[in-house]
Amino acid sequence: MSHPAAPRRPRAIGVLLAGSLALTGCSIDNPFSRDAKVTSTPLPSTSKVPTGQDALARFYNQTLAWTDCGGPKCAELEVPIDYAKPDGETIKLKVLKTEKRGGGTKAGSILVNPGGPGGSGVEYARYADFIVGTPVRKAYDVVGFDPRGVQDSAPIECVEPPQLDDFLGQDPTPDDAAERHQAVTIATDFGKACAANAGPLLGHVSTVEAAKDMDILRAVVADAKLNYLGKSYGTYLGATYAGLFPDRVGRMVLDGALAPDLTPEETAIGQARGFDTATRAWAADCVKEGNCPLGTSVDEVMTGLSDLLTKLDKTPATVTGDARVKKLTEGWAAYGIAAAMYDQGMWAQLTDALRKVVASDDGTGLMNLADAYSERDASGAYSGNMMQVIYAVNCLDAPDSPDIATYVEREKKAKEQAQLFGRFLAWSGLTCGHWPITSTNKPAKITAAGSAPIVVVGTTRDPATPYEWAVRLADQLEAGVLVTMDGDGHTAYMRANSCIDNALNDFYTKDKVPADGLRC
Repeated sequence: MSHPAAPRRPRAIGVLLAGSLALTGCSIDNPFSRDAKVTSTPLPSTSKVPTGQDALARFYNQTLAWTDCGGPKCAELEVPIDYAKPDGETIKLKVLKTEKRGGGTKAGSILVNPGGPGGSGVEYARYADFIVGTPVRKAYDVVGFDPRGVQDSAPIECVEPPQLDDFLGQDPTPDDAAERHQAVTIATDFGKACAANAGPLLGHVSTVEAAKDMDILRAVVADAKLNYLGKSYGTYLGATYAGLFPDRVGRMVLDGALAPDLTPEETAIGQARGFDTATRAWAADCVKEGNCPLGTSVDEVMTGLSDLLTKLDKTPATVTGDARVKKLTEGWAAYGIAAAMYDQGMWAQLTDALRKVVASDDGTGLMNLADAYSERDASGAYSGNMMQVIYAVNCLDAPDSPDIATYVEREKKAKEQAQLFGRFLAWSGLTCGHWPITSTNKPAKITAAGSAPIVVVGTTRDPATPYEWAVRLADQLEAGVLVTMDGDGHTAYMRANSCIDNALNDFYTKDKVPADGLRC
């Protein structure tokens, strides 16, 4: 895709629940094909190698060949597919560097990740002026990379776009034995397609492996410590890095936090509560503005939304102007509603879309929101592979149960705590429950003992990463520092809160650690 004439403000990507609840794209051509995504080229050998990692010397000592890519500079970083076999096959990760602005001494690089898993760090770093403050831009290069399996880094693509349409639009709330059997079949078939198309990389896209890739990138860009901005899932990637390499943590900010010890059930139900809380905030605004299409009180609007999704489960609404999707299903509608919760700037668009569904059975507006969420356009093209690689990463990080009874019971719990999104997210782990790659990974606390201070930022009404997760992560980290934004939307830094922005700008540029418990 081509870049817009004027830069758009990038948005942090929510934690995407495998199977349920995504946004970015890039203009860099993909150099990989299914037949040529692994290499074994010898790399030069000098000495940036951390103690105890001699087997990885050729990766740590490589030199990046930077080329211009529309202003920023791009390169490819070579890493092993399997860190247990560093002499085996390798892949190349796409890297983009937006160099610091202005004169003065460079403080180093800040590595950025927008979330997902599956968000493009390359795309994110391209918009450096919007993702870090002006003082930070004047001091640091902003570096992003597409993690292994993502977008331009040996992308994992399981199915073709028409099949992905069907997968995303499937019934997310199976009501009886027949629908549950169908849901298991869909989940199993998707996993089989991934195994057939992704090759050996499918078993090596965990967050631990991505964190190890980040340490190689840190060394290759000549930073003694990792300076980092991770948002949403990017906080989990950052915390994982800190747990593996606590002595290499520099100035690290984890914004919109995902606590690493959350079980799949805790993640699903916690996120359902988060989206319900955010939706109630939208509903209050809708009622306040007047002529809200679903009721005159918050409770009426929430019930109206729930009833609408139930209706769409049985009778989808009409979609016009889309090359393939002609019906707004319950699944697509839920994505559309969720999309608007990431930023209150989208609330009016949601209200208008719902008004058209209610008045004339026109689901086009909600489908447009769902398209934005899933990196899809009306032609049916997906700009990235996020909605596929999300499963590959999540299912390695936190495998779920294959037992259908687990999800039936989870649905009961979720509905008690989240009226609207509880049912939708209760079944979110089903694909990981039937994933073809067996993983022994389990959620676990990360303390990162001995690290420098790590700033954890939470937003009180964040839909995708509920505030209590930020509190939980900050408490776990030995050097965790909690900063709170009292507000709506997903993540806090560079979202028009000067208190947050100033505190984090000072942290990066002056090494001034925010006061633990700072509230903005």
